[in-house]
Amino acid sequence: MQFNQLKTIAAAALSVAMLFSAAACGTSDKASDSGSDKGVSSKSVTITSYDVSSVKKDDAIAALLPESVTKDGKLTIGTNPSYAPAEFLDADGKTQIGYDMDLARAMGNIFGLETEIVSSNFDTIIPAIGSKYDLGIAAFTITKERMESVDFVSYFTAGMGYAVAAGNPKNVDENDLCGLNVAVETGTVEEEAINKTAKQCKADGKKDITIQSSKQQTDATTAVVTGKADVFFADSPVVGYAIAQTDGQLEQLGKDFDEVPNAIAIKKGDSQTTEAVQKAMQKLMDDGTYTKILQHWGVESGALDKAEVNPAVE
Repeated sequence: MQFNQLKTIAAAALSVAMLFSAAACGTSDKASDSGSDKGVSSKSVTITSYDVSSVKKDDAIAALLPESVTKDGKLTIGTNPSYAPAEFLDADGKTQIGYDMDLARAMGNIFGLETEIVSSNFDTIIPAIGSKYDLGIAAFTITKERMESVDFVSYFTAGMGYAVAAGNPKNVDENDLCGLNVAVETGTVEEEAINKTAKQCKADGKKDITIQSSKQQTDATTAVVTGKADVFFADSPVVGYAIAQTDGQLEQLGKDFDEVPNAIAIKKGDSQTTEAVQKAMQKLMDDGTYTKILQHWGVESGALDKAEVNPAVE
């Protein structure tokens, strides 16, 4: 990933953008109590969304949407605003910003709908698509298991990565996590992967992995900064952004790996909405808006040139 721009826009105070209870505002569960943690430096530089007001309605694409989506005049999107730089909370503690959120609002403009973004816990979003939400946009990695519940339109590619305290004082080896405390966000592919690794450690007769699963990625990041976890495991843009935001307190362990598409989640079998989302995202890719949004957040290395419906994954 390219994070040079992220460093130049290295954002709002960590209490908002990366750490502590402010990032849990608006979720469906009780806010984290990690705000009492100390020792995390921050920067007070304002970061803003990319301005998508120039993106106008496309009547042909908008006409594809079913009445179930358009009847209230809103495009309702579920997200988890603790996964910077994809989605996180602005300095007001309420407004969701990030490259996913800019893309979401640009799509809403193409549809001629008001974009209403609802904050929730990551693992509750997919089950609510088609009832509470029209779409889910929360850096969802496409998996075969998830495709049994929803349809996907791909728009980005991201790998996975590890982050440790600067200097790796606990000598964490990315190839042997047995016996360590590993922090992840609940419901992510990283949580699934570390659970498999933990089982393998046990099968090999090695020390157990202690998995610290949090409803908010911010809590996983904080756990490493404050020494409550040895390493956190997340999507590569999140790892890079966390490093930029913590001002030298974190570093990446090893390189990115296992790159897979991120996608917008849509109610399973809703072919009209799926087609509309695919065409809207492709329009943003083709007219350059998509590239400008990714460049704004410094993540253009994850760009795709084609939005695909349910692309094949291993």
